Amino acid sequence: MINKLISEVDLKNAHDRIGPHLHRTPVLKSAQLNAISESEVFFKCENFQKTGSFKARGATNALLQLKESAAAKGVVTHSSGNHGQALAWAAQNLGLPCDVIMPENAPLVKVAAVKGYGAQVHFCKPNLAAREEGLAEIQNKKGSTFIPPYDHPHIIAGQASAAMELLEEVPDLDLIMAPVGGGGLLAGTALASHYFAPRAAVVAGEPAGADDAFRSFYSGERVSSHQPNTLADGLLTTLGEHNFPIIQDLVQGIICVEDPEIIDAMKLIYQRLKIVIEPSCAVPFAALLQQKERFKNRRIGIILSGGNVDLAKLPF
Repeated sequence: MINKLISEVDLKNAHDRIGPHLHRTPVLKSAQLNAISESEVFFKCENFQKTGSFKARGATNALLQLKESAAAKGVVTHSSGNHGQALAWAAQNLGLPCDVIMPENAPLVKVAAVKGYGAQVHFCKPNLAAREEGLAEIQNKKGSTFIPPYDHPHIIAGQASAAMELLEEVPDLDLIMAPVGGGGLLAGTALASHYFAPRAAVVAGEPAGADDAFRSFYSGERVSSHQPNTLADGLLTTLGEHNFPIIQDLVQGIICVEDPEIIDAMKLIYQRLKIVIEPSCAVPFAALLQQKERFKNRRIGIILSGGNVDLAKLPF
């Protein structure tokens, strides 16, 4: 099932395809964070990626595989943040028209970023039905191709390249941790581990206030809608259909963390690594700190997913 959907070759091809367009982000360590977590932690810094998050990987991989006739008509998506920025940047980079449907309450800093990358922004009411209605309108008018934020094999294969690079740099990890929202990054990370480092377990962190992946994973049935409430605004979406079976098969567990734990982990990363991250990005490190006895003395890679945070609204 997994091999048919997204193969080892698909991951290698995606990695090679997007490489010339993106940063190979650094892997950072901190002796102080190792001491606090009682393990050896390697942070893969996707907050330094183009557009400030891992999302540029999947968006670029998807666009580079569009047929010429489809590319000429442009691309469209709906997003309140990182995916919209990533798609707008990737489309501008490749010279393609791009439209982004954004909720009217989207952070102004993110709206400005999407416009800054040359995309046309269309506002809608802040609900999924309104987003999909806006999307259909643009597709009907322009014939644009919808590029989903996480629920597509090309997106998953692109996101997998972050863990692939981490494993190239630190090949003997015991564990890789990533946040989970829609599941594109987690599914890609799990596939990268499965194909290239099968001894490394994969565990996700998820906000307790947006725990649909946790409930889906442990019940065996995908939760298709929920009412999230967490400051980790990049992890509000429900788990994707393509992503769920990969995560079920290849991920070892999902750990839920409360918002105060996320804030504490975020603050530690600011203080010790001296880098800017967004709340969603701190979730897997918060999960490690919550369960440090369980993971004591392991070599652990953590995907730091992004750094698109409004500095005027830091939670500490």
